[in-house]
Amino acid sequence: MCIMTKVKKIEVLSDYQLKVEFVDGVIGTADLSHLVGKCVFNQWKDYRIFEQAHVGSSGQIKWNDEIEICSDALYLKISCKNPEELFPLLKPETINA
Repeated sequence: MCIMTKVKKIEVLSDYQLKVEFVDGVIGTADLSHLVGKCVFNQWKDYRIFEQAHVGSSGQIKWNDEIEICSDALYLKISCKNPEELFPLLKPETINA
């Protein structure tokens, strides 16, 4: 599980969208419609399953024991940050010769 940014709360919106609030105060909307019907997200063809979204015990978004979404990926998309900003160890080292 990849969790650096925990979700505080979510609200299920129409058309496979979630309003997501992170613990650091960042709030935005995530459109997950592109996942419907793919692999485990096939279950979302029944929209009632998608409506069961909730915040898991580790601050991730989950639906059941088979479906969860990494909050880090949603955070990057919603905040418009790049991975290096969220994970400073990804920044390439500058070598001075």
